Amino acid sequence: MKLSPKALGLTLGILWGITLCAMTLLAVYTGYASHLVELMVGIYPYYEVTPLGSIAGLVWGFVDGLVGGLIIGWVYNLFAPGSAN
Repeated sequence: MKLSPKALGLTLGILWGITLCAMTLLAVYTGYASHLVELMVGIYPYYEVTPLGSIAGLVWGFVDGLVGGLIIGWVYNLFAPGSAN
């Protein structure tokens, strides 16, 4: 069985983008998970632990998840049973 790299990339992009945005807003308003979110500040440009920074986290999370999903789907299909490689 093969995977669709595009579908996997979009799925992971949407999930990671929403997760990063939600974690940021949770850290801003409650302080919960603030240490984890602070680690992400060093990874994504323009990302901050602010309400506006949550939008940057949403965008960067989507891009990061999309690229990661595309790569995972492509590599999986290289080794999937029944692939014609």
